[in-house]
Amino acid sequence: MHHQPSHRQYGYTLVEIMLVLSIIAVLLGAGIYYLAGNVDVAKITRVRGDIQTLTAQLNTYRLQNFKHPTTQQGLQALVSKPTLPPVPSVWVQLLKSEALIDPWGNPYQYLCPGKHNATSFDLWSWGPNGPNATEGIVGNWEASSGQH
Repeated sequence: MHHQPSHRQYGYTLVEIMLVLSIIAVLLGAGIYYLAGNVDVAKITRVRGDIQTLTAQLNTYRLQNFKHPTTQQGLQALVSKPTLPPVPSVWVQLLKSEALIDPWGNPYQYLCPGKHNATSFDLWSWGPNGPNATEGIVGNWEASSGQH
């Protein structure tokens, strides 16, 4: 009896490959869905860090000029020399303009003197709702008072 050698090649069929890719896609989709909340947490954490940095630079500005920038001069006073009075006699660029934007693409808010910090300034982010928010989600007054 004569047996013909088997010429079957071992490998994966197109159906098997598509099945594996489909399973991977479902698992990735589920992972992204469950991790979506982490993105918001990361953005809020970044805002807290940004506010600490902005506060430190505003205090450096005050040390150089004996007062914080006015509300009208705003945070832009850390990026370019103010032209509105009082024009600082000593000025150096303390930040780049990108540092004035929160993770949602909105400018950080600044008020001097502040409503929460009457002897200095208020600094906050509106958060994901932007200027339509009723109050900021993170402000420099939170650490001392626990308020929003």
